Amino acid sequence: MTVSQPSEVPPVPGRFPEIWGKVPQQNKNFTGRDELLGQLHGGAPADVTAVVPHTPHALHGLGGVGKTQVAIEYAYRFRSEYDLVWWIPADRPELVRSSLAGLASHLGLPPATATGIDDAAEAVLDALRRGQPYKRWLLIFDNADQPEEINEIVPRGPGHVLITSRNQRWDSVVDTISIDVFTRTESVAFLNKRVPRAVNADEADRLAEQLGDLPLALEQAGALLSETGMSVEEYLRQLSQHAQTLLAEGKPTEYPQSMTAVWALSVSQLSAKLPEAVDVLRCCAFFGPEPIPRDVFAPIPPDFGESALSGLLDNPILLSRAIRELGRFALAKVESRSRTIQVHRLIQALIRAELNDDETRRVRQEVHYLLAGATPGNPDDTAAWPRYQSLVGHIRPTLIAQSDRPAVRTAALNVLRYLYSSGDFEAGRTFADEFIEAWAELSGPEHPDVLVARRHLGALLRELSEPNAAFELNRRTLEVMNRVLSPEHEETLRLTNSHGADIRAAGDFRGALEHDKESRRRHEEAFGANDRRTLRTINNLAIDYALISDYRTARELHEAAYRQSVSGVGVSVQDTVNWLNGLARAVRLIGEYNEAVDLGEDAFGLSVQELGVDHHWTLRTAKDLSIAQRRNGLADEGYELARETFEREERILGFEHQDTLAAAMSLANAMRARDEIDDALALAHRTMDRYPYIYGPDHPFNQGCTINLALLFRAHGDFAEARTHDEAALAALKESVGWAHHFTLTCAVNLASDLAETGDPEAARRLGQRAFDQLQALLGERNPLTIACAANLSIDMETCGEQEEAERLRRYAFELYAQVRGPEHPDTVVATQRSRLDFDFDPPPL
Repeated sequence: MTVSQPSEVPPVPGRFPEIWGKVPQQNKNFTGRDELLGQLHGGAPADVTAVVPHTPHALHGLGGVGKTQVAIEYAYRFRSEYDLVWWIPADRPELVRSSLAGLASHLGLPPATATGIDDAAEAVLDALRRGQPYKRWLLIFDNADQPEEINEIVPRGPGHVLITSRNQRWDSVVDTISIDVFTRTESVAFLNKRVPRAVNADEADRLAEQLGDLPLALEQAGALLSETGMSVEEYLRQLSQHAQTLLAEGKPTEYPQSMTAVWALSVSQLSAKLPEAVDVLRCCAFFGPEPIPRDVFAPIPPDFGESALSGLLDNPILLSRAIRELGRFALAKVESRSRTIQVHRLIQALIRAELNDDETRRVRQEVHYLLAGATPGNPDDTAAWPRYQSLVGHIRPTLIAQSDRPAVRTAALNVLRYLYSSGDFEAGRTFADEFIEAWAELSGPEHPDVLVARRHLGALLRELSEPNAAFELNRRTLEVMNRVLSPEHEETLRLTNSHGADIRAAGDFRGALEHDKESRRRHEEAFGANDRRTLRTINNLAIDYALISDYRTARELHEAAYRQSVSGVGVSVQDTVNWLNGLARAVRLIGEYNEAVDLGEDAFGLSVQELGVDHHWTLRTAKDLSIAQRRNGLADEGYELARETFEREERILGFEHQDTLAAAMSLANAMRARDEIDDALALAHRTMDRYPYIYGPDHPFNQGCTINLALLFRAHGDFAEARTHDEAALAALKESVGWAHHFTLTCAVNLASDLAETGDPEAARRLGQRAFDQLQALLGERNPLTIACAANLSIDMETCGEQEEAERLRRYAFELYAQVRGPEHPDTVVATQRSRLDFDFDPPPL
């Protein structure tokens, strides 16, 4: 919530007066509650000199009793006693960390744009708990109605925390202060201040009696009297009539009769003054209780359907007046700086209850049109993400899933794509499930909208580490699309391309290659060679070729896609990052480590800048960059980036996510490079245990992880255990990807070392020779794995008495190392010392 600071209130003393601007505007008509404010102030920190944790205070009460206003008044009245004041809207727990992260720069900490929201929020909480740089701080968590989700991020430190909530469960975790309706004295004082010279003491008392001393009802009554000049006698007469009508109609009993009657009277008067304002208010009632972007109220395109609001929305002067009147009658909070409109959830419920079924359907349809019109067109465009984020909170309250209008469903599908593109996979899955269920019931399970929503769901499931579920869903959906839409329909082609990733995730790398070759051909015929949709198929082909160890073809394809992405063909930032990182990975696998680091740094920097440090593509580029750094001899740099990436992945996605497991294995490899064998072994074990649950027990990635575990056993001195693991991995890899594959040959090179260490040099020599011959044909003689195999083989040849051949091969390896790696590279040093070289496995993206 960002609103303007009232001009008559001086800024908070201290270095950052702009912080005060985060607190909502002070209510000039606030009165009474002095005893309550004093009670709160008594629990606030004084001039502290030590870090003494203070227990938070929760202001608890029903809707409309003024909890938020009490918190605002406290902040303004005692602002001089704090160095820092920060307001946190907490009605959506998932956004609280983002609000906390906004404090980082004011505490002298790196901003969220540099470290990510989660890290920035944690740094802020740590600084507040320690009282550095400020001990006198005030944080206000407004509308925190879910204690279980909020309590763990409420800081306990030398400062002061206020919480406003309707939830009584705060009573068990913090000091709770119950807020009731006004006392009669407070009600009279409030009305005298709200409507000066228009209400005498007797009239104020009678009015408060009828309104049950409810602050929100008193505020609306005062606004109505002030705006219309109505006498108290007339107001009470009409209030009585509305109350009788409302009771006769059986209005909701969970709301006070006084509030219900006052609301009805205010709406009646507003309708008489400007009926268009009531139309706007009714629309607001069907949005969520969060602030509604002012720009949502824009002209509805004619192709959406007939709209009763067209006359109002097409008249900006009348629309502005209608919105202004809602604020004047205290029926909505209109914030000019943030350009939002917010209606209290109590008022929303009363408005909805007043409408009959036909009116409800009509207004809800208008709201659906408004949301659809406000939804940006390209959900992959990062510039549109703030607007999407401002609308996401209104998707479920508006029941947009119940619409059958094409424009509305298109907007809903764009929201799904935004959630996928921005990385909010869980929310995307929830919305996709709701859309599919509702649309299938309304339009049939094979309706095109249902099929497109299923396509989005399949992509989300894959990102949520459910590749088997994604495979089956996409396979079935593709069958229906081919039959219902046609094989050449744009949506069918999109799913065809996406399904290639499902085939890769199933471990069928050559099957994916054949699938994606056909996908590329069909995309080129439909869209042309340079269309962004076709370029995505080229990127997928590059991944396929890399997975069958054809790194040079992979490099050519990644480079072709990336060059097109920077030539103005409408490619998204995510695609550009993906393709540039894919190019860096292919270059690394070829063995050009310097170039891989340079490209990886470019990809990582672009992703941090455009997507943020916590975005899933940023984390993937970070993992690949850490591998390139490690391969290039920068063990410490690679380790630090690998550790940071793994920690972020685990915090954001959980340990059992596929990206987290890949980052964990990369970190274990980085630990081994630093001789942290015990820690690496523990992490590798933990990672290996989880991989089969995602991909199944026979997936090549599981065998790759076994290679790493064997390396760690050998480094730990357990040569027999290393040999057992490598032998099992080699047999499985021959079965799954074949002998002529990078994964298999890596395992063979390592197994040869196991054989030598366990006293079978002849077997080591035979396996090493076979691997060397195959590596020369598959990867070329300058590939690091080929050179390492040659260096190791020379040791086994010498052990077996083949001195001349061993010396020739050793010189060959040393010369290539000097050319390719340079004399200072760790691999060159190890080979020069006639020690064995090992190669590990890092799971690539699928």
